Amino acid sequence: MRWVQRGQGGRSGRAETETRTGRQGGDQLRGVGAPRESPCQEVQGDPRMGKWDIAELQLNHTGPQQDPRLYWQGGPALGRSFLHGPELDKGQLRIHRDGIYMVHIQVTLAICSSTSTSRHHHPTTLAVGICSPASRSISLLRLSFHQGCTIASQRLTPLARGDTLCTNLTGTLLPSRNTDETFFGVQWVRP
Repeated sequence: MRWVQRGQGGRSGRAETETRTGRQGGDQLRGVGAPRESPCQEVQGDPRMGKWDIAELQLNHTGPQQDPRLYWQGGPALGRSFLHGPELDKGQLRIHRDGIYMVHIQVTLAICSSTSTSRHHHPTTLAVGICSPASRSISLLRLSFHQGCTIASQRLTPLARGDTLCTNLTGTLLPSRNTDETFFGVQWVRP
C-alpha cells in the first residue's frame, strides 16, 4: 500500500490523504472517507479463503524408523489446531497461495535429557524444507539438538502455490506428541 499526500484541498483547508492499493487489474484509488480494508477481508476473486492463509498443526505420527519425516494433522476437532488456506497432503503441508510466509516450528524430544542429546555421535537434527515440487526443493531451517531437548525457530520465506513443506527429524530420539511441546505452522504475511 502506498500513501499519497496531497496539498491543501477542499473548503476546510485540511490535507487530503488517499491510498493506492495494487490489484490484479491495475491500481485502485481510494479517497478520504473510503472504508478501510480489514486484514481478514475476503480476497477478491477467491471466495474460499480469507486474506490470511494460516495453519497451526500438531504431530500425527512419526512413521517407520527408516522414515525421518514428521507427519502433521490439523482441524477443529483436535483443539488448537487448524488449517485455513493451506492443506495437508499425506501429513505434509501444501501451500495454496504465493507470498511471503512466516514459518514456525517447535519440537521437543520425548524421553530426553541434556545428557542424552549430547552423548550421541550423530546429534538429532530437525530440518524444514520445500520437498515438492522437486524444482523448488530447498532447506529452509536446519536446527540441531546439541544440549537441549527442545528447539524452536521461525523465519520469513517466500513460498509459491503448490509448494509442499516437509519436516524431518534425523537421529534416534523421537518427538514428543504433546501439543504444547511439538507444533508446526505457517502464516501468510504478504504477496
